[in-house]
Amino acid sequence: MPFRIGIIGAGWYGCHLAASFASLGFEVKVFDRHDGLMREASGNNQFRLHLGFHYARHHGTRLQSRDGFQRFLARYPTLSAEVADNIYAVPRQTSLLDFSTYKLVMAASGIDFVEMPKAHPALANIEGCLQTRERVILLHRARAMFEEALSGSLALGQDITALTQQDRHASIDGERFDYVVDATWGQFRPLPIDVYFEPTLLLYYEAQGPQPAITLVDGPLASVYPTEDPAVFTLSSVPHTPLGRCATAAQAHALRAGVDRALVARKRAAMEAQIRHNIPAFSDMFRFLGAQLAIKTKPVGQYDDRSCYVFRDRRVFTVMSGKIDTIFFATEQILSMIEGDHVAPLAGAETSRLRDSIILPE
Repeated sequence: MPFRIGIIGAGWYGCHLAASFASLGFEVKVFDRHDGLMREASGNNQFRLHLGFHYARHHGTRLQSRDGFQRFLARYPTLSAEVADNIYAVPRQTSLLDFSTYKLVMAASGIDFVEMPKAHPALANIEGCLQTRERVILLHRARAMFEEALSGSLALGQDITALTQQDRHASIDGERFDYVVDATWGQFRPLPIDVYFEPTLLLYYEAQGPQPAITLVDGPLASVYPTEDPAVFTLSSVPHTPLGRCATAAQAHALRAGVDRALVARKRAAMEAQIRHNIPAFSDMFRFLGAQLAIKTKPVGQYDDRSCYVFRDRRVFTVMSGKIDTIFFATEQILSMIEGDHVAPLAGAETSRLRDSIILPE
């Protein structure tokens, strides 16, 4: 049975959901306040296709990332690229886990890696290293692919003002749909869990010759990761990339809008000082290019959960996730709930016939 589905938010999740629903014969329409696709967090991040190595302290996120990684490669084989030298390193003293425990956690989760016999020569103060095969997302190629795939289904540059519900449908600014998916991470409609909004600042650098991707784990550490341009890397830091913790999306946008050159300079100094503890020659290996701003939505609490959740309020689904590779989980959850609305239970007579066939032996 075909349905008409409206999707608010043209990030990775909104685009993937729309393309998946359209392939099933559903009519879809994707709304976004920006004039292009993936202009918020989906297009302003470290572009990493995760395998689970980031999440030693959350089993569910590891497994969703591990499985989603393989499915992403199968579904979108041209939208990511290999990272030739891709290292996860456990520092001495500053990591929350020792290297042996970190290895055990990953091996027990079925995530493949190769232990390096010694640390990369660029690294210092390291207990141990793993070579991994995580990949980099090709953002511009993804935008182009979804623009073509969803041609005729995009309502861009449209700032939604109203979402209403009736018994059998929901409406976006008066336009009627059988179902609506809010893929804005709480920026349009409040989430049913406690979250906060985190404006972030990501730094960009030009590599001075071939350089490895280096991720320091686990805890309040930093990482240097390539982009779709192999000569351009990002520097991200758990304590220094966030600009603040806001109760509302409006507060986060205001904080992001107030970022100036002086703040960027202070953040850059702090992040470079942190990374030089483990990559002493960082300033010789990379040349600063600039900064990029985004807003993340995170659950309140001290746990490390970045797995995917789908919530439902009658005809409206709300998606919440921390990673691109869990898009498939979101799709299946929504489809299973829609299916449940339209598959009738077994009739009483059919159940009775089954019971009549169960007899006791004489």
